[in-house]
Amino acid sequence: MDNHGKSTPLKGLRILRSIFCLSPKQRDSTKSETLHGNLTNSCQCDETKPACVKCTNHSIECDFLTAETSSLSPASSVSQPISSNTRFRFKPSKYQSSKRSSSVTSTRQASQEVVPRSEPAVPELPQQETLSFDDLRLFHHFVTETYRTLADQSTDRNRVWQCRIPEWGFSTPSIFHLMLAMSALHKGHLNQDQRDQYVMQADAHFTFGIRSVSAILSRLNADNCQLIYMSAVLICFVYFAHGPRPGEYLVFSQTGKAEWLVLMRGVRSILMSHHDRIFSGVLEIQDDPTIQGVSPSLQDELRGHLSRIEGVQLFIQAQVGVDHCEIYSGALDNLKEMFEEAYQIYSAEKDGTCYMSVVVGWIYRRPEEFICLLEGRDPYSLVILAYWCVLLKFMGSSWMMIGWDRHVIGGIQECLASEFHPYIEWPVGVICS
Repeated sequence: MDNHGKSTPLKGLRILRSIFCLSPKQRDSTKSETLHGNLTNSCQCDETKPACVKCTNHSIECDFLTAETSSLSPASSVSQPISSNTRFRFKPSKYQSSKRSSSVTSTRQASQEVVPRSEPAVPELPQQETLSFDDLRLFHHFVTETYRTLADQSTDRNRVWQCRIPEWGFSTPSIFHLMLAMSALHKGHLNQDQRDQYVMQADAHFTFGIRSVSAILSRLNADNCQLIYMSAVLICFVYFAHGPRPGEYLVFSQTGKAEWLVLMRGVRSILMSHHDRIFSGVLEIQDDPTIQGVSPSLQDELRGHLSRIEGVQLFIQAQVGVDHCEIYSGALDNLKEMFEEAYQIYSAEKDGTCYMSVVVGWIYRRPEEFICLLEGRDPYSLVILAYWCVLLKFMGSSWMMIGWDRHVIGGIQECLASEFHPYIEWPVGVICS
């Protein structure tokens, strides 16, 4: 599965990281400096990709965009993403005249010439003016197939993923592009022989979606917080759907800051500022009446898991000092609660995506001190994380989570010294069996 993520648009993630890594105070300072720069240098192109913001605001063609567009290969098979504040229209057929005819007859003739494309496409119109048929196919696939895989439809009574996300996408470019990126990755999962082509399409939309989020993140307020939050959720989903990448293990990395952890911190920042407003209206959390408790047939299995966690908890308490003991114990206590919730979901025979709040929620609730220990590859925190990986296995039935449990537990094995390996034998056995 590692090769699934090799084409992840890292440049796009770096763009978002530069925003998420700033504290609110730093973001305000950066915004003030930007506004001041606009006042003193209002005539300068800011070279913002894909088009200069000032040119866009003044509804003029940006020379910077023209230069960049001309450098693209006209035979590229990847659909070009669209930009904001524009009206969608179809790309002209290569069998139509390049100039619009004022004659109604010629317009009818051009619209009637439908011939299968067997040659490379003609050069595309500027990105902000077009909506390709490839994009329409991805949109159709999302609203008919992909949305079903992202949430439990029995509790999505407001049809957020089927209706609201596509609707918001028409007014929020970040949601539109990230939605198409998810659709492309899903199609690639279903059609492995064409996966590389769909991954290329997903990367194009993912990169543009991240740029769109970066552009509005500093303007987060009560009116747009739901849209920005769902954009951030989609970014996390796309990251999962791309599949594991060598050296990146969600909450720790072999090369520095873990990419997914940066995204998680961004989601946390958004939620902390507008939690009540985000989870209101159509995004109000819905209870699932089918989840009643752990079925009798699974109670012995759950007790066995909890006993394993308590065993490693005693080991860590005996090894570490008082300062860190509370941090480790808090993580393990909450992990036991998450196992109980996971087995309630398991008893109701729910799909893998239904475990998202349990699995990701444990990471979300961890204090920064524990996250820093994970980032520093502290052995005791990695041992605890190995037990969390068992929860990842519950999500294996979701197409976008395939392979993540084995990937993360493998990274933990590589980073831990051999003397710690006996303490993760149980989670390794559960995941790899």
